[in-house]
Amino acid sequence: MCRCSHNRRAVLAMLAAAPVLAACKPQTEGPEDIRWGREVCEICGMIISDARYAAEVRGGPTKRLAKFDDVGDAVHWLYMQSWKLEPDVEFWVMDSNTGQDWLDARQAFYHPDTISPMDYGYAAVPTPEPGSVPFDVMKTAVLLKGLSSRCLPVDEIHVE
Repeated sequence: MCRCSHNRRAVLAMLAAAPVLAACKPQTEGPEDIRWGREVCEICGMIISDARYAAEVRGGPTKRLAKFDDVGDAVHWLYMQSWKLEPDVEFWVMDSNTGQDWLDARQAFYHPDTISPMDYGYAAVPTPEPGSVPFDVMKTAVLLKGLSSRCLPVDEIHVE
């Protein structure tokens, strides 16, 4: 067999594998799809099943993505991270009106007094609506409330 034929096959094999290898590269920015009913909240370990209240945070040295069942859990989790104030931290929330569109959490508005999965009581919307509050107001209220009684961080759950 000719050496050039062998090299051509090797090049063709590498070109064919390139899309597969590119797909294996971890995403390092933006929100990702959640497998509803199959993935769990980063802070409490409960299944993420209601798209209207989902949140995601991406940051830290590895740009790892953390997924949450309630924006309140995401706020508390991010607050516990040493890198929480880094400018490249991404924070996404699902538009509660559609359950399909990711919003920049810091730009979104929040309806209080909502029945949310972990009882923090906020649902995100893309634009100001009557009664909605901006991110900083929601964040302060969530942090002042403390961790939801429905949701203890996984590392604080004690089984006896």
